[in-house]
Amino acid sequence: MLQFDERTTRLLEEAYLGADFSRRRRASFDALNPSPGDVIADIGCGNGLLTLELSRTLGDRGKVIGIDPSDDMRGAAVNRCAGHANVEILSGTVTDLPLDTASADKAVSLQVFEYLDDLPGAVAEIKRILKPGGRLVVGDMHWDTITWFSDAPNRMKTMLDTWDGHLVERCVPAILPPILREAGYRVDGVRAVPFTSTSLHPDGLANMMIHLMKPYAVAKGPFSNEEADAWAEEQVRLAGAGRFFFSITHFVITATLPG
Repeated sequence: MLQFDERTTRLLEEAYLGADFSRRRRASFDALNPSPGDVIADIGCGNGLLTLELSRTLGDRGKVIGIDPSDDMRGAAVNRCAGHANVEILSGTVTDLPLDTASADKAVSLQVFEYLDDLPGAVAEIKRILKPGGRLVVGDMHWDTITWFSDAPNRMKTMLDTWDGHLVERCVPAILPPILREAGYRVDGVRAVPFTSTSLHPDGLANMMIHLMKPYAVAKGPFSNEEADAWAEEQVRLAGAGRFFFSITHFVITATLPG
């Protein structure tokens, strides 16, 4: 699993302001359908971008509670949301939320569930803090959908297989809906949000992944520094030659508790 230290937090800060990540946040925002007066739990709030966007639409009548286990991420979220009285940032995890029972109208969790080893426990804990009729929105990648072109396909496969090690569950969108139903939620929809790029944008998802995957593969052992550099440099060359191709699909799952 990735450790979101100060360096990683800075990298994510830049990438999360880009077009790819803005579109992903917007998909969760729209599925959540926030209304003035709502109390919303942003579970795994990271650096607070979605937290801030929600706070603006809720106004003084509502509240956003950002929850994250990382000190660095919470610090970034506190700085970003400074001056917004309707935001509170707390330490906690998905299976141990620092909220009272039936205290939130809605909850959102963006790219968090793939790191969890207890999905039933997570949805049960979120159910505890939601009010009757409350809504849950979960956004995660389905990593079986990734396609990434390379002239060295075996090397690319090794890199992607290694990257799987930072996840606990790579197929959250496929396995979560039945877990939600078993826990008593009504699954309202599963929406696909595809990301496809034929250019290597500095603020894009693919570029962020290159910067995260290269040191991860070296740390885990399959790649030397030189081999990882060669993998990354090939993608830059392919982009320069107009041959870059990257695609993956993000999914937004929406569920509601009985009223």
